[in-house]
Amino acid sequence: MHRRRLLATAVAGVTAVVLAACGGGGDSGTSGGASGGASGGASEAPVAGGHATILTMAEPNSLDPAKLSNAYAITAAVGNALYGHLVTTSESGEVVPSMAEFTTADGGATFTLKLKPGLAFSDGTPLDAAAVKFNWDRLKEPETASPNRAEAQQIAATEVVDATTLKVTMASPQPRFGNTVSLGTFNWIGSPAALEKGADEFSKNPIGAGPFTLKSWSPGTPVELVKNAKYFDAPKPYLDSLTIRAVIDASQRYNTVSTASDTIAMESNFNNMAKAADAGLTVQRQVLGGGLYVALNARRAPFDDIRARQAVSYAIDLDKLNQTVYSGTASIPETLFPDNSPFHTETPLHKFDRAKAQALFDELAAEGKPVKFTYSAYPSTESRTLGESLQAQLASFKNVTVEIKVIDTADIPRLRSQHDYDAIQSSAAFLDPDPALWIAFSADSVNNMSGVDDPDLTDAVLAGRTGATLEDRKAAYGIVEKKVVELTPVLFMSTVEPAIVGAKNTHGFVQYGLGSLLPEEIWIK
Repeated sequence: MHRRRLLATAVAGVTAVVLAACGGGGDSGTSGGASGGASGGASEAPVAGGHATILTMAEPNSLDPAKLSNAYAITAAVGNALYGHLVTTSESGEVVPSMAEFTTADGGATFTLKLKPGLAFSDGTPLDAAAVKFNWDRLKEPETASPNRAEAQQIAATEVVDATTLKVTMASPQPRFGNTVSLGTFNWIGSPAALEKGADEFSKNPIGAGPFTLKSWSPGTPVELVKNAKYFDAPKPYLDSLTIRAVIDASQRYNTVSTASDTIAMESNFNNMAKAADAGLTVQRQVLGGGLYVALNARRAPFDDIRARQAVSYAIDLDKLNQTVYSGTASIPETLFPDNSPFHTETPLHKFDRAKAQALFDELAAEGKPVKFTYSAYPSTESRTLGESLQAQLASFKNVTVEIKVIDTADIPRLRSQHDYDAIQSSAAFLDPDPALWIAFSADSVNNMSGVDDPDLTDAVLAGRTGATLEDRKAAYGIVEKKVVELTPVLFMSTVEPAIVGAKNTHGFVQYGLGSLLPEEIWIK
């Protein structure tokens, strides 16, 4: 078994369902639907009305759709609530139409986005192809500061064909760019007229076409939402109102959801998942390839020297780290691709070897380069505990020193965009390895957190992205896996399993992409 399944507790009350969607989906028009489960069972009819609260792990700094992140634990629920979604994905990762179809007939050189007719923003103005063009074009602009700017730059041009049709021409063929659309801020379209007033003004009164509209929000407060009676997919949403608020502390998040009747937590903490399952709460998890890692910044010392990266990797006992951070409940990725992936190989991601680690630390010290670095921890319980565990393990070696710096939430975008860190937590998690591995390991990616710059690795992730056949992609990702192990740009620590923990009265949990929750599907019994 190549991914150690350390969470032995059975997940309660989860059934996988595939939702039907209109027309064809995927990059070539295959059908499918978002994956999800309902604690009441798939046969129960949703009940309209009521209120629910979604707990996330980070607050939005803006409600501009371009500035949000479609990461399940951060602001995905906010984006889906206010703006809906052009597409979703099936359980196997195929792109599925929602507000639009997104297809290619030439191997990804160009795409056609075809909107449903009659779509409208909450103020009654049309959501048309020109609105999509406006939103997608601004993702490229540096002043927009979108987390998906690098992906947007892969688009050479957008052209409005008619009111419901947008032609998208790629800078180079991207057969699976539909996956990129589903995973990012491309999926959320705001009113151009409202956005032209500026991001700050827009955040006070965001105009989208999603299942909910804004009642109130200001930085540092919950996002309060009410049902959008004009939502295109009636009778959804089922809820009359929705609150989305951040609870960073893992214990507080679990205590809140376990004592409430109408609360849903977006969860990453394996301890919380295990406790919730034992308590009979609904726990829905999505197991992905890749995982959570510590990026070792090769742009500057000490990790510009491959030996420093290799030494730290050899020095870390992942089982011990799992016990310290997650009480042994996490899953450690032993290979880059899980057993059920067509790209799976037996190449191990990590090897713990104290002797090799100490030899490398000593070698560097003898050259006047003892390893000293700072781990930048996010202001969450598990991120701080992770840093402390790394620090404690490395303290048993000579010639290596680790400091921990807890960073402010407001400073995270600057720190990540300027690569101002020695070591930091990030992830490359995926159903399909593209775009995640290109983003993580291509020298051409602005979101390459480790700064690894290797021509063979960059070529391989591009070949995996553009490969015309499965065999072409297998060959490319085999090289990627070997280069990641050889170069040690990151230390993979655990799988990423986007999870939902729901109170007993909450139902209708449907996720797409990397765990992105659809608020319109939630209902209360």
